[in-house]
Amino acid sequence: MSRSIIRDSLAHFPRTRRTFFRDACCGFGGLALASLLSEEQAGASPLSPIAPHHPPKARSVIFLFMAGGPSHIETFDPKPLLNRLSGQPRPAEFGEARYQFIAKDARLLGTRRTFQKYGENGIEVSDLFPHTAGCIDDIAVLRSCHGDMVVHSAAQYELFSGRTVPGFPSMGSWMLYGLGSESRSLPAYVVMTDPRGALEAGQPMYSHGFLPASYQPTMFRPGDRPVLNLDLPRSVDRSQRDRTLRLIRELNESTLDPADEEFNARISAYDLAFRMQTEAPELLDLSRETKETRDLYGIDAQPTDDYGRRCLLARKLVESGVRFVCVVSGGGPGNLQWDAHDDIEENHLRKAAETDKPVAGLLKDLKRRGLLDSTLMLWGGEFGRSPEAQSGRGRDHHNLGFTMWMAGGGVKGAQVVGATDAIGLRAAERPYHFRDIHTTILHQLGLDQHKLTYPHLGRDERLTFVEGKVIREIV
Repeated sequence: MSRSIIRDSLAHFPRTRRTFFRDACCGFGGLALASLLSEEQAGASPLSPIAPHHPPKARSVIFLFMAGGPSHIETFDPKPLLNRLSGQPRPAEFGEARYQFIAKDARLLGTRRTFQKYGENGIEVSDLFPHTAGCIDDIAVLRSCHGDMVVHSAAQYELFSGRTVPGFPSMGSWMLYGLGSESRSLPAYVVMTDPRGALEAGQPMYSHGFLPASYQPTMFRPGDRPVLNLDLPRSVDRSQRDRTLRLIRELNESTLDPADEEFNARISAYDLAFRMQTEAPELLDLSRETKETRDLYGIDAQPTDDYGRRCLLARKLVESGVRFVCVVSGGGPGNLQWDAHDDIEENHLRKAAETDKPVAGLLKDLKRRGLLDSTLMLWGGEFGRSPEAQSGRGRDHHNLGFTMWMAGGGVKGAQVVGATDAIGLRAAERPYHFRDIHTTILHQLGLDQHKLTYPHLGRDERLTFVEGKVIREIV
């Protein structure tokens, strides 16, 4: 191109100092915007916060899972008629029930527990839960829950995933899929199991199923060190560890297939582990809590120390932006859970003594810190216990009618919703299935069960499977 042509072209676009800086700034601004967008895209994560479908009442959930099946008859659903009929066959007008171990000639079993009225509306609560009873004005008791299965594993799958077989995402994973995480330095979905052992449904009941691996739970260990290897080796400082992780990321990304969800989740796990090393040790250190707070949860005392520690940690986790926390009571075989086949009195007195004070402490602590309004609490197991006796003093599994309760997260407390029949055999008034519990939780988090779907094997799957209904009385 000749100089004359260049000169003639420039003549059509006169430049002054003002126009030069104007155009240059616009160009630099465009470059900066492109850079920011590039960084945002590069750092995008499946767990980035997502706007809910409608304005939410809650931002996190704590599920107090009483594994094994606590008896509604001994806890929140008094049955005077059952006591009067104790020792007699079940009257025919109550219908039939399917059990695992109860003989055909089994007799009804009354309860030795006593009930008192608590709170502004006089809600009856068993003497097993004196601490929880003091919080009853914040609690909505659901006396008409029911499920489809009478065996532990299938009922546990249904409680967590809405299906009676493994391989489907748990409610915790669905919530991450729908809302993402509010914390970049902590796992978004945490399960704290009982130190005494595993449950019948095992870890698959908590899992992400067919959802991408990013939505899997993080299993915390029992004891004083719920997460191992958080401390950097003395010979390695933070900058060295940062360089090592950057190198690992670069090597991984050099061969990364964008469609490989498992590999992407593994890369994200390395990054999360590094951030946890810098921020989680202080959060997990319960010794920093005041004596008053530790006493509130029953920490440093027996038999509440273990469950109290895990409940306090649950409060600290949701306070730091964790989306879903499951705190399990019951682990290992049979009687180590709320699975009172042989002796309902011994089992429930022991399990309630371990959990009552920690549960009430958690509720009180969330409330005084202003966290109860945004934290939805759910208490319950995979089913209840039978009105008939098993082995003379125990109760069998019972899925036809049982009690769960909810508090916080926009739930209206100080009320009882639904009822079982006069002997506690089946849900008789306003029955609510597990899918209704799930729908209500999603609703309080701002999620619509019909919009929260994931394509799998040609079907748009969802947590509620068929159709759940919001429990309107409590929201």
